[in-house]
Amino acid sequence: MTTTTLPIFPLGTVLFPGAQLPLRIFEPRYRALIEDVLERPDGAREFGVVAIRSGVEVGVHGVQSLYEVGCIAEIRHIQPFTAGTFDVMTRGTRRFRMHRVHPPVADRADRAEVELLTDAPTTRSRDLAERATRLFRRYRRAVLEARGLDAASPFAVPDDPVACAFTISSVVALDLTDRQRLLEADTLDGRLQLLVELLNRELALIGRLSTRAGEELARGPYSPN
Repeated sequence: MTTTTLPIFPLGTVLFPGAQLPLRIFEPRYRALIEDVLERPDGAREFGVVAIRSGVEVGVHGVQSLYEVGCIAEIRHIQPFTAGTFDVMTRGTRRFRMHRVHPPVADRADRAEVELLTDAPTTRSRDLAERATRLFRRYRRAVLEARGLDAASPFAVPDDPVACAFTISSVVALDLTDRQRLLEADTLDGRLQLLVELLNRELALIGRLSTRAGEELARGPYSPN
């Protein structure tokens, strides 16, 4: 088991490995987090992003509880402003599970002992990834067509099962709970199987909405009143 200590950044979203996450940093404790990260002697410009289970992002007492599994965010670009705030572009790298949060320090982000998690492929992983990719392409086409956009526009899904699972998870329009379930999946195959189930669910929902929209249009001219 590989462990490390990370400053923790609670957010109302789920970050996946490989996904980009832009942040506007303005609260004093998170401004201090960025400054501390940039000064780390080992050069590792990273911190932990964990989704909020209950509470809100802003305010000292806003966050009530966090999920245990999060993702390391690596700083790729930073734009400081004269007011002391930052625009930061980060990229997810590895999943982790929090084991112990250090005692809080005033005006500083919480720090936690975390276990780094691995995602090992099996003999079933490639087949599951191919199933998830086929469903995702159907899902993406249906969503783009429903929005009147070009459904033929390219979108690359990696062949590697690990990267495939995280890429699809990061772009499918799911609520926080489902996204967290994908991040927390104990195995790669479990994540891919869950993706297949969620994509089938979303495709069925899109189909029902399309049918309902057609029924409404068939009744006569639309009126906003």
